[in-house]
Amino acid sequence: MDPFSFVSSEAVDVPLNIKIISLDGEKFETPFSTLIQRPDLRHIGSNLSPHSDFYITVQLWADSKPLAVPVQTAYKASKNGRTWNEWLTLPINYSNLPLSSQLAITVWDLSPTGGKGARGHAIPFGGTTLAMFDGENQLQKGRQKCHLHRGKAADGLDSTTTPSTLPKTRRKFSKGKMSADPDNEQDEETDRLERLLKKQEMGEIARVEWLDLLVFRNTEKRRQLVSGASLKDSERNRSQRRDPTVLTLDGTNGERNCPAYENGHTFNGSSIEDERFTLFVELPRFDFPVVFADHEYPPPPISHLQNPSLSQSNIILKPTPEVHYGPGINGLSHVDDTGLGGSLVRVYDPEVGQKDNWVENKHRRLIRSHRTGAMDRDLKPNARIRDELNAIMAYSPTHILSSEEKDLIWRFRHHLTRDKRALTKFVKSVNWQDTSGESRQAVQILAKWTEIDVDDALELLGPKFDNPAVRAYAVDRLRKSDDDDLLLYLLQLVQALKFEQISPDSDATHDSSLARFLITRATNNFMLGNYFHWYLMVECDDTSEDQSPKYRMLFAKVEYDFMIELVKLPGGTETRKVLLRQAELIAVLSRISGDIKVSREAVSRKVEKVKHFLADPKNDIITIDPPLPLPLDPSIMITGVDPTETLVFKSSLFPIMLTFKTSTKQKYQIMFKTGDDLRQDQLVIQIIILMDQLLQKENLDLKLSPYKILATGATAGAAQFVPSMSLQSIVNKYKGNTVLAYLKYNNPDDKAPLGVRKEALDIFVKSCAGYCVITYLLGVGDRHLDNLLLAPDGHFFHADFGFILGRDPKPFAPAMKLCKEMVDGMGGSSSEQYRQFKQYCFTAYTTLRKYSNLILNLFSLMVDANIPDIKLEPDTVVLKVKDRFHLELSEEDAIRHFDALIEDSSNAIFPVVIDRLHGFVQHFRA
Repeated sequence: MDPFSFVSSEAVDVPLNIKIISLDGEKFETPFSTLIQRPDLRHIGSNLSPHSDFYITVQLWADSKPLAVPVQTAYKASKNGRTWNEWLTLPINYSNLPLSSQLAITVWDLSPTGGKGARGHAIPFGGTTLAMFDGENQLQKGRQKCHLHRGKAADGLDSTTTPSTLPKTRRKFSKGKMSADPDNEQDEETDRLERLLKKQEMGEIARVEWLDLLVFRNTEKRRQLVSGASLKDSERNRSQRRDPTVLTLDGTNGERNCPAYENGHTFNGSSIEDERFTLFVELPRFDFPVVFADHEYPPPPISHLQNPSLSQSNIILKPTPEVHYGPGINGLSHVDDTGLGGSLVRVYDPEVGQKDNWVENKHRRLIRSHRTGAMDRDLKPNARIRDELNAIMAYSPTHILSSEEKDLIWRFRHHLTRDKRALTKFVKSVNWQDTSGESRQAVQILAKWTEIDVDDALELLGPKFDNPAVRAYAVDRLRKSDDDDLLLYLLQLVQALKFEQISPDSDATHDSSLARFLITRATNNFMLGNYFHWYLMVECDDTSEDQSPKYRMLFAKVEYDFMIELVKLPGGTETRKVLLRQAELIAVLSRISGDIKVSREAVSRKVEKVKHFLADPKNDIITIDPPLPLPLDPSIMITGVDPTETLVFKSSLFPIMLTFKTSTKQKYQIMFKTGDDLRQDQLVIQIIILMDQLLQKENLDLKLSPYKILATGATAGAAQFVPSMSLQSIVNKYKGNTVLAYLKYNNPDDKAPLGVRKEALDIFVKSCAGYCVITYLLGVGDRHLDNLLLAPDGHFFHADFGFILGRDPKPFAPAMKLCKEMVDGMGGSSSEQYRQFKQYCFTAYTTLRKYSNLILNLFSLMVDANIPDIKLEPDTVVLKVKDRFHLELSEEDAIRHFDALIEDSSNAIFPVVIDRLHGFVQHFRA
């Protein structure tokens, strides 16, 4: 296919112009007898002189409507012919032309006495309508030959009666044979010459002066012949139509009594429609074809009555309706398998997006009027209503309240101020857009509410609540939390800044109560300040397409305000220097890790290269003086690195294991890598730490040992290195009952039932139970023997959380990972330890179900976080976690459900096959 260069019409931002060239044609001579009978015809300009003065008007139309005022040519006297050669400029640009644009061109004659269609002293001599775009949606250009419809003013209607081109007439038939019409042949030849002339003017045909002159003369002769033939043909038809036998009382042949004569359309039997006039105009030429392209307007709002408050967004909008045209309607190009038209047309319906019924809105405003406030204070629910309210209070944060439930909560709002669970439900039932009524009453009653729990405060900081007073109330509740508790939710609170109404152009600490609170607490506690600083820096470092630039500006502004407030405090300048030294340390580690990752050397050579780099005094890492708080764990003060204890792991990113010397003379090992986003692993570890705290709060210590992890950038981070062995390595090293053999080797006790020290076996059973429950609730996937780790003292834990929320790259993956090796390490499925393991699982599961609201609210704050498994389906993240709690079940049913999970996971065959294949592949790679 040949290349085709063009420009879209929306890019041609210049006014529309048209050149009026000339008018060709001959008019019938009006008989003198007709002028005597019709005195009004004597003063029409075209009846007085064959070259009378005309003027032309041009107006743009589209979709049967005028788009601009008409423009007209100047008055110009003509002696030998009607020629204007005048450019007219219309008050509209090409970029604004619709596809159905047409130019209505009317030639006006002068008549002092007026007449049909007269405008003042002008009557229409003829009109023509020229389409601006052709059948291929290309803009017309160059010379145009327009047929003039005599006696009519041009109309710009879609079904115009004055088209610029007439349909071709059919050939005549004589005795069943087609005969040639000389007039039609002359017309076709004239049209052919006109098309060639236009190509020559456009430069598509080379100019040859002597040949062009011959063609021009030939074209003029043909025009005169066609015009003359038209006149002769009309005279012949007129003579044939005359009937000398039909006479009127005044002796005429009946022309005067016919209606056409009375209207001025007939002169001695010939109609002015038989006159052939051609108007020649010219449109601007462009270097490239101009193709129509409509301007893309933003979609209209679904409804001007819709409530934009995020706190009212629990009602799902209906989708925009789609309408199918029937087959063949509006020229559909194809038909789909259903037989309906293939094109879809979206119809704008302002009622589609309305969230509430107008009648219900009016009803709500009436029952919530301030006039009922005094009576509401004294309302007490009866037993039936109290049960309904208790059922509503037990709803999870994801439950959508009905309009009846909202009205019920509002009615008994004063009674519910004693119930801390009811505040979030009350906030959801308020129409916060009613600033003069409901919202004002709601803000006043917030101060009277009993103190709510932290999980409810976190819910009020979520994306569904945008009222500043509500968010400020939630922050006031968080002020009562100590620093240790606040550290558990700090990651989510930093993400909650995205839902604050913070303007990047102003001071963030004055726009957001949450930002002021976090900055204040972070400046007064170094542990909080350390993590707060790195959480903000990671978001600023994220330049991916999934992170909005406005969020980067937001976090940069909060970080700037944090540093400003930090230096105002005593010792704040030194704290800021510590954070800068941490950044320098991370920069050095990132550089060496990046070099090792791209290096193609052997692993042993990479290890030597890392050791040499760490031992080089120029890098200021062999000795760190004064001691520096480790960003991964600020409670650890590092004094340098030990290059001799350095490893490079054999994986795709080649992470580095570093050993730091500390001020307590102990060693602290970390694993640092670049090229991987550790924020998902960081989130999972944070949730595991939180769940461990919740379980210990209920006096259930499952000996969890979540290693610390910190993302220092969007593609870099550090993790605590815990000496341990993967179950795959244990299987390869020990024979028979592998895990039990490993535990016996590291914790021998001949007097114990399984030959393992009781404390170590107890730690193993408890930690297995804890991780089984937690990884099930979080939907951790891709579980194989290489990311199940076991420490020598019996601590079992998981690593590598690249798949969460139910995602798993392996087929037929069980809902919970409980492999045969873990069961064998407990002494088998019939042992007392296995029975105890199941009891720990049941207790942990039922305990965490009590804190489901807190965990769900933490995930709701992460919906806009740029975390892989969350950004895939952010709307269903909270629901996925909620489904695993099975809140619809009673405690007994929940235990039965989890018991079935344990049995299915321990007896599943397919995961065993997958583990064996995975071990074989890893052994082959090694």
